[in-house]
Amino acid sequence: MQMLLRLFRHTSIFSKVLLALMILVNVSTAHAAENGGIWQADLGNGFYKNPVLHADYSDLDVVAVNGHYYMTSSSFNSAPGLPILHSTDLVNWQLINYALPQQVPLDHFATPRHGEGVWAPNIRFHDGKFWIFYPDPDFGIYVTTATDPAKAWSEPKLILAGKGIIDPTPLWDADGKSYLLHGWAKSRAGFNNVLSLREMAADTSWVSDKYVHIVDGSKLKGYRTIEGPKFYQRNGYYYIFAPAGGVDLGWQSVYRAKNIEGPYEAKIVMAQGNSVTNGPHQGTWVHTEFGEDWFLHFQAKKAYGRIVHLQPMQWINDWPVIGIDKDGDGIGQPVQQFKKPKAAGKQAITPLVVNDEFAQTSLGLTWQWNANYQDSWYSLTAPPGQLRLFTQPKIKTTGDNLWMTPSLIMQKIPADQFAVVSKITLSQEALKAQSGLVLFGEDYAWIGVQPDKITGKANIVFVHCNGARKGCDESVLEQKEFDGQSVELRMMMQPGASAVFSYRTDASQQFTIIGEHFQAVRGRWVGAKIGFFSVAEKPQKNQYMDVDYIRFNELD
Repeated sequence: MQMLLRLFRHTSIFSKVLLALMILVNVSTAHAAENGGIWQADLGNGFYKNPVLHADYSDLDVVAVNGHYYMTSSSFNSAPGLPILHSTDLVNWQLINYALPQQVPLDHFATPRHGEGVWAPNIRFHDGKFWIFYPDPDFGIYVTTATDPAKAWSEPKLILAGKGIIDPTPLWDADGKSYLLHGWAKSRAGFNNVLSLREMAADTSWVSDKYVHIVDGSKLKGYRTIEGPKFYQRNGYYYIFAPAGGVDLGWQSVYRAKNIEGPYEAKIVMAQGNSVTNGPHQGTWVHTEFGEDWFLHFQAKKAYGRIVHLQPMQWINDWPVIGIDKDGDGIGQPVQQFKKPKAAGKQAITPLVVNDEFAQTSLGLTWQWNANYQDSWYSLTAPPGQLRLFTQPKIKTTGDNLWMTPSLIMQKIPADQFAVVSKITLSQEALKAQSGLVLFGEDYAWIGVQPDKITGKANIVFVHCNGARKGCDESVLEQKEFDGQSVELRMMMQPGASAVFSYRTDASQQFTIIGEHFQAVRGRWVGAKIGFFSVAEKPQKNQYMDVDYIRFNELD
């Protein structure tokens, strides 16, 4: 910033204009970072860059209500689940709530059910309230409602029971009838690549047992894994927005018909093209109060998860074209930067809050547990201003690892590169447990404190486990003697999700690197996560870890 200001004083008028824009962007970005954001999509000059959320909000859906936009996404085994995000410009988003405080059935999800739970949801506004339809591939389709999405949602109601019924999307038809469209999971139903239509009551009090396949991917050349539909009406057509081709390398298609049961025409409306955005996939059409059309979707980015992009959209001959259609063939490709959507008034730059000083009496929304949680696992008041994690049992179902331990508290990776620093303090008894900062996925690594297996003395350790889902035992790659109770832990995430861990016991000293490069990998259908834990084979009284803060910073 100082360098930009010095250049400003010694340049031409034209150059000063350019530098002024750069300074504006720098000020906006610095302000965002100070307020807890690490990924900044709003460029501060009327444009934005993709992704708008560099975080794992997969299978997203968005509803527009009176100039406000509300997003939800899949949450799988994590609790709380069904995140609710809010925006007034489709670029700056804040996490404001969860529709599911705990996952149902409660006992079932008291155990980590990786890759199960909440799959692709659909959020709508109808009859004066918000509705979320969400699938659990092992139980069926649930509905929860709210008059204010930032407040409590109703207890989830199972409206359609059955295995393999997924990706629901409702349509309250202009003719007064109501319908539910959904896909199928081959892993449970034995088939997929079709979309099925059922009638339902407008209040979802019943859903028909009878259904008809109205889109069949086996009849479309090259189509596989049609999923994640969104159902709309426009200009006398029924439209189904649904991707195909698989999460990593697929494309976005749209299907239209004059009759709700078809026949439906199919058209690819967005693909990777010559862009760097692989598999632009499974999104939602948003029509704004200013008459603009936009499309939000995800991109599968390996360890980072499925991150959120925003594309311009236009209608040509009653077909949508999403992104930029450079060759005029009706198939768009994703944009990297674009002019922001029109919005009412000046919009604040508000990146997702990821830092936490634990100064509140309730847990920050950025945090989710590895399964349904118990209030007795933590405290924010003993002592105030810190997160106290009481040592919990280490569940060794898949080996001596953390995979099936429900008491992990974690958040999504918030950017492609950053440093994250935290200070932990252990009780005297907790020096006999395992406690630390974890980068969690099917392969995971952590830095923290555990006792030496031979001497019983506490060490600072770097630990990893490869293949936790299928079964692995943790390995200590490096350990250092530790004669205190407090330590600062740091992880530096480099582009490509390669991480370096370090620590220091004296704030006046430099951090000491421990272990080796660790390549983060995703979890089961989710991105890798960052979080904390304190575990022991047999937890003892007065075993706990206090977390003073977690702070994300940009890398130089």
